[in-house]
Amino acid sequence: MSLKYDSAQFLTSAAKFSQCPTDTGAEVAFAGRSNAGKSSALNALTRNSKLARTSKTPGRTQLLNFFTLSSDEHRLVDLPGYGYAKVNRNMKQDWEEHIGEYLAERLSLRGLVLVMDIRHPMTEFDQMIIDWAVETEMPLLALLTKADKLKRGPAKSTWLKVRNQLQTRAPWLDAQMFSALKKDGVSDLTRWLDGQLLEEIPPTDQP
Repeated sequence: MSLKYDSAQFLTSAAKFSQCPTDTGAEVAFAGRSNAGKSSALNALTRNSKLARTSKTPGRTQLLNFFTLSSDEHRLVDLPGYGYAKVNRNMKQDWEEHIGEYLAERLSLRGLVLVMDIRHPMTEFDQMIIDWAVETEMPLLALLTKADKLKRGPAKSTWLKVRNQLQTRAPWLDAQMFSALKKDGVSDLTRWLDGQLLEEIPPTDQP
């Protein structure tokens, strides 16, 4: 069984944890720095260029956005971007408070996609999220976006390096290359998501 990701529809937005929808079913959240390509990745996954907002001004979206897949029991969650230099200290504190509460308390959260620009992976923010995933045994996929910006050799080298770093930390951490522009990696991403939202499916190594 595979979920139909092109059926994704906007459900609701939450400015804080108490405004999140009913905590039932299963959901996977997408996190990442504001300029890592998170919205573009979600749009490529769902084949809907308007599903998640993309902006020339990173850090604009400050809400948790929930999307349903066929039914309310399976959801994708777009977490606010983090780490953009122009986001002020109060916004950063709000992010840590509200997103931290979501990550710690949300019972239906089954996995996390950590979006990283393949040219600038494993930032301080990324390490913070990875540490949390190790501590809580939460399945995490590092999605190395903008792979089309590098030649095949350097892109593969970066992927292998990041993947090895993650899997030395915990077996439930993995990484894959992704290009929203070329739609590369979409099928591998859907397999991983199905594994978290439905049942465990062994990941397919990229060539």
